[in-house]
Amino acid sequence: MATTEPRVLTTVSGVASAGDAPPARPMVAVRSLDAYFGANRAVKDVSLEFPEGQVTAIIGPSGCGKSTLLRCINRMHETVSLARVEGEVFLDGRDIYARDVNPIEVRKQIGMVFQRPTPFPTMSIRDNVIAGFRAAGRGAPSRAEQFEIAEWALQRAALWDEVKDRLHESALALSGGQQQRLCIARALATRPRVLLLDEPTASLDPISTQKVEELVYELRGDITIVIVTHNMQQAARVSDHTAFMLLGDLVEMAPTSRMFTSPGDERTEAYITGRFG
Repeated sequence: MATTEPRVLTTVSGVASAGDAPPARPMVAVRSLDAYFGANRAVKDVSLEFPEGQVTAIIGPSGCGKSTLLRCINRMHETVSLARVEGEVFLDGRDIYARDVNPIEVRKQIGMVFQRPTPFPTMSIRDNVIAGFRAAGRGAPSRAEQFEIAEWALQRAALWDEVKDRLHESALALSGGQQQRLCIARALATRPRVLLLDEPTASLDPISTQKVEELVYELRGDITIVIVTHNMQQAARVSDHTAFMLLGDLVEMAPTSRMFTSPGDERTEAYITGRFG
């Protein structure tokens, strides 16, 4: 694909209206995206934007393409056998699928946290946080600088006070909720511009879920966040915008307050009110 600047990106229909504040500029813009697993088309011609410094939730029933879309945004989808992507994804105006773009560099700028905590079992708490620098070779910060980054990331993940005296312990010594916040700290350590959260609280207890949601709220403004969730109450609590997907299609996207009070599509209303899903 060409690496020239893309055409001017317009706001997805339904994101802004006369009663809404002007949307922020898009940090990520998806254009005519199709994602395949072999012959199966899991995401179908999706176009949408994720405003800079804001939180966007993606909701929809299981198997609707939410997580696949998320994995396309940082080029994780292509790591699956027989998977492929067609279309464009722009990070701050640059097509991340352009031929000269290194997917490893993309993933440094677009971090991701998965449904279940995934700490590295053989590493200490601190080494888990700075694991992303291992592949940097001579370009990596000094060990002292990495320790400073680890402290900063753990503080940003609201975990420092709980682990500052346990940094050399195995990450597996932490509770499930702490492990998930550790994974968020690990994603933050490379100072990404975008953070993708794929059902980050699905396996957590209510108290841990609340802490992760508070963390998402605290990070808004500093980082663009996209969160996939089955929990519509969670989407309503943490997000500025909500997108609804069904059978691989993007049905609609709107400010969260409007999505949950007056959705523009009958299918969205049916899902939100529990008539299916």
